[in-house]
Amino acid sequence: MQEYSTPTAFEIPASAALTDAVTDNAGDTPEQVAFSRNVDGRWMPVTSREFAAQVSALARGMVAAGVRAGDRVGIMSRTRYEWTLADYAVWTAGGVSVPIYETSSAEQAQWILSDSGAVAVVVENAAHRSMIGSVRDRLPDLRDVWDIEAGDLDTVAAAGAEVPVEELAGRRSTLTADTLATIIYTSGTTGRPKGCELTHGNLLYVAELAPQVIPAMAAKDASSLLFLPLAHVFARIIQIGCVQNGARLGHTPDLASLLADLGTFQPTFLVAVPRVFEKVYNGARQKAHAGGKGGIFDRAERVAVAWSKAQDSGGAGLGLNLQHKLFDTLVYGKLRAAMGGKVEYALSGGAPLGERLGHFFRGIGVTILEGYGLTETTGPSTVSGPDAMKVGTVGRPAPGSAVRIAEHGEIQVRGPQVFRGYWNNPEATAETMRDGWFATGDLGVIDDEGYVTITGRIKEIIVTSGGKNVSPAVLEDKIRAHPLVSQCIVVGDNRPFIGCLVTLDAEALPGWLETKGRATDTPMAQLVDDPEVVAEIQAAVDRANEQVSKAESIKSFAILPVEWTVEGGQLTPSLKLKRSVVMKEFAGEVEKIYAH
Repeated sequence: MQEYSTPTAFEIPASAALTDAVTDNAGDTPEQVAFSRNVDGRWMPVTSREFAAQVSALARGMVAAGVRAGDRVGIMSRTRYEWTLADYAVWTAGGVSVPIYETSSAEQAQWILSDSGAVAVVVENAAHRSMIGSVRDRLPDLRDVWDIEAGDLDTVAAAGAEVPVEELAGRRSTLTADTLATIIYTSGTTGRPKGCELTHGNLLYVAELAPQVIPAMAAKDASSLLFLPLAHVFARIIQIGCVQNGARLGHTPDLASLLADLGTFQPTFLVAVPRVFEKVYNGARQKAHAGGKGGIFDRAERVAVAWSKAQDSGGAGLGLNLQHKLFDTLVYGKLRAAMGGKVEYALSGGAPLGERLGHFFRGIGVTILEGYGLTETTGPSTVSGPDAMKVGTVGRPAPGSAVRIAEHGEIQVRGPQVFRGYWNNPEATAETMRDGWFATGDLGVIDDEGYVTITGRIKEIIVTSGGKNVSPAVLEDKIRAHPLVSQCIVVGDNRPFIGCLVTLDAEALPGWLETKGRATDTPMAQLVDDPEVVAEIQAAVDRANEQVSKAESIKSFAILPVEWTVEGGQLTPSLKLKRSVVMKEFAGEVEKIYAH
């Protein structure tokens, strides 16, 4: 059994709580801009003093509405300023916040609110309010539904004017590092979501860790634009890290406007899942090829990757440095400008980024640091840092933490970030906690320096009829790297060979068609059997097959005339594939692969 631990670098005081930073920031740096709110396309400042006052007012309103210490309050909204405001107000009132993805169905929202026993829920709009109303008869504990866009938060705050400020001080004084702060329900790629209990101490540990991983977070004028869903632990810890460390935070809920928002907000560091970085790369490459500059981009890409790899082996030589400087002017600077122009570091999580993209982005001047963790580990179990990174890995155990690889290859984690258990589910807690170690369900290896590489997930392992074990992640990551590919799923459980379903990227297709001199509005359904499209996907499959043995290689694939989306139910809100859903919905297409 492999095991690696990292010494403790800091301690979280037993009396500490998440609300301390709001009060401290207001007292120490009252006029510092803590947030920038996007109001009608303009970024409007919110100072530390103003944020503290708004949190206090809303918390008093919640107290007036009957929220008691320890009560659970749901938050169902896209990523926006009011999400963060409500989160801190719930904690200031002594409550426990319960995130709900804004894309959740009525059944999912009902389960989370009923299982957690939430007494109130903050929703974003009338549609959410109506959804909650449709299941209200199954929510006996729920008293209030507060609609952000209807102005309910202002109404609640006004109603709390009679609540003494001392009442909040009293509630805050009872909070400790061991107090439950939030119950985050797993997005549920399979089965019913389980509520992960995270304490103030769990979240404060990660907030303290954040500037060590991303020094830009603690720098003067640090800022980040948050666009991941705040119902996911990854975005949540960045929110908390920014408040704890005084970094200016902005919110944007719409990925369609992300590039425009990055240009006006100009963050100094970014946080995203690998699929976002893949789309940035694929979009830039596609645009270059469509504009007749594909050769320049491809050469610039090779130089960027070579330059990055050289940094791990003594540095680049004179010739490579000169080429790198040339392409910095021609290509790399424009790519950085597309991300706002000030980003030097980014953090990627949620899935492995892949060595190719890691080297490409470092080569253009944006170092992407990877970490690894789950909701149950409050995000990071392992982390990289500017001075401690190995491209292609997810870093080493976080300070004060340990990672071990069990005999069957499973990654297990121990440390201050590990949750205290599943809400109302001691059986599930007992299944995953083993003598203080959390069993992640992921497969991986640790090298001699303690760097961890993720190799797959136990539940996703495919066993062919010939008895060959295949981890689909290796193949899928390589295929998704192709600009025309949106998503893919490797199949073959109890089958004679490995196959794959592929969906095309609707955003990339018009540019590709233009380079081929074809109509850019050609329907996707006409392209799934198109010889040129099939050849492109075959090339992607061939590159993926180079990573595995012959027995693990993809022998046949099918291109589908649809995309898999969060709205369609095939992807989780953090853009992970719901394998069970896809396999059920597209069982017929899978059968066709094996009918030949």
